Amino acid sequence: MGAPITDKKVLEKFLELDQPQNKCMCEYVWIDGTGEGLRSKCRTLDSVPKSVKEYPEWNFDGSSTYQAEGSNSDMYLQPVSVFRDPFRKGHNKMVLCEVFKYNRKPAETNRRYTCAQIMERAKDHHPWFGIEQEYTLLAFDGHPFGWPKNGFPGPQGPYYCGVGANKVYGRDIVEAHYRACLYAGVNIGGCNAEVMPAQWEFQIGPCEGIDMGDHLWMARYIMHRVSEEFGVVVTLDPKPMEGDWNGAGAHCNYSTLSMRNDGGIRAIEDAIEKLSKHHVRHIKAYDPREGKDNERRLTGQHETSSIHDFSAGVANRGASIRIPRQVAEDGRGYLEDRRPSSNCDPYAVTEVIVRTTCLDE
Repeated sequence: MGAPITDKKVLEKFLELDQPQNKCMCEYVWIDGTGEGLRSKCRTLDSVPKSVKEYPEWNFDGSSTYQAEGSNSDMYLQPVSVFRDPFRKGHNKMVLCEVFKYNRKPAETNRRYTCAQIMERAKDHHPWFGIEQEYTLLAFDGHPFGWPKNGFPGPQGPYYCGVGANKVYGRDIVEAHYRACLYAGVNIGGCNAEVMPAQWEFQIGPCEGIDMGDHLWMARYIMHRVSEEFGVVVTLDPKPMEGDWNGAGAHCNYSTLSMRNDGGIRAIEDAIEKLSKHHVRHIKAYDPREGKDNERRLTGQHETSSIHDFSAGVANRGASIRIPRQVAEDGRGYLEDRRPSSNCDPYAVTEVIVRTTCLDE
């Protein structure tokens, strides 16, 4: 049995109703206690705030989001980043929030709090990030979207950046997501079909500092909302299908000002040397279960490195760190950390990279 789908034509006549100019619908979005799930709820404001600081603090029931006990369930939402709402349009907004506990301390899954502090300390390095978010589309029964119900599609090979009804499944969802992100103000850089059929990727960035996490989390929220409209499920599971199928990652492209300047290859090599000394710490930070999810993906096969070993190389997609060939030829640019899992918290990923390479912590 599939998910119940309502008639969107009926909804349209209500969305076309005039909205008072002095009323702004604000969808507050936050990360729940799993560290992966997103929640949201809406409130009406009597005007459109001019800056994020003017959006009011709000609260929610943390006992229903795996974040508090029922006897002391109130949690606080602190607005930190604002985007245009592509679903309600007009002057309505989506408001990304940090979560704080009853005692005003950050919730356990509020990784943004310390990430923002680290980015402030490293701001003179001007750290830039671009994350390649891979994801898989599922039918409501949990089977990959478009796959035969009683079998498997042909082996991997023709699907990556593929074209044709027998090569790609779900392009409508991808196109809708891309346009919605652009409308919202999310810094989306591109998209493509991935190696496993029903698997896709979008890229966020380049973003400096804390913006990387803000924009990727909002892009994920929009992705879930768009797929909801189509009655399709999005999973960020790093290995959604066992067997000879690619997993899903969130490769993190990273540079500092010194890496981007002439002769920056030396700074890149220095950063890789530092990263090599903290492999275990990075693996723990690169998925919500401290490496347990990535164990299924980082096997040394299917364009991955082994989770147990650190490696680096030019144009090597089987290494922990890849130096793009063009970067090696130019002598400056960026590196690609291929270890983060698709369900990583980008705040945790970017924080540990900056701690290791910029702050020597």
